[in-house]
Amino acid sequence: MPGDGTRQLLQWGSSMLGTGLLAVLLLLTLLGGFTRQGATTNAGWFALIVALMCLPFGGMLLTLGVAKWLRNRKGRNQGSGVRDQ
Repeated sequence: MPGDGTRQLLQWGSSMLGTGLLAVLLLLTLLGGFTRQGATTNAGWFALIVALMCLPFGGMLLTLGVAKWLRNRKGRNQGSGVRDQ
């Protein structure tokens, strides 16, 4: 169904999830890592905050987008199929 927002949910969810994963990767490799007390550098704290914002929200958006895509796909297949008689 064009215009129902599924494409936008998939795009934004995957981009936010990717941003969060990139922030975690940078935190662990280039920005000093983290300890039990938190990140060790100011840039590390920023990456940690970005990751903690983007990972849950991006995952939620992506999950919702996949659910809508599957629902639309199921509805499209049922509506155009041949009926058993």
